[in-house]
Amino acid sequence: MKDKEFELFIPEKDIQAAIDRVAEEIKHDIEGTNPLFVGILNGAFMFIADLMHRLNGPYELTFARYSSYQDTRSTGAINEIMAIRPPVAGRSLILLEDIIDTGFTMHYVMNKLKKEGAIDVKLATMLFKPDALQFDLKPDYVGLAIPNEFIVGYGLDYNEQGRAYRDIYKVVEK
Repeated sequence: MKDKEFELFIPEKDIQAAIDRVAEEIKHDIEGTNPLFVGILNGAFMFIADLMHRLNGPYELTFARYSSYQDTRSTGAINEIMAIRPPVAGRSLILLEDIIDTGFTMHYVMNKLKKEGAIDVKLATMLFKPDALQFDLKPDYVGLAIPNEFIVGYGLDYNEQGRAYRDIYKVVEK
């Protein structure tokens, strides 16, 4: 893909098993409540769809989009491309993210939402790179913890390519 070579890293069956587990954890925790789910685009679109199918309830779902990456690196700046539309004051939120690596974007977003009056902000992520984390941030729900590899597939991209793969691939270092 483009100027990089990739190899299979996480097969679809492992991804789906992780989502099954996360959905059960969330169902247990939100029983009797009505959180606002916030899907973080673009990368989390496949995780959001699969997770919400499993939750199978009358939940409110909205979307937001932030960017801090170019090529394979963080730019060090957060760009809010699409803000959360429903008011968050007085609400409990669960952010749905594709991957947490440095934690830069989600640290920014979670603090922003708390300042806007959200009662509680939880974080569900399909993938978590604990060795890359640079902020005091602990996801509440983690599909899979992975090493600090550059990956594509299942919503994740390399310069906007590779999002539609059902499996996840890692870059082959030469």
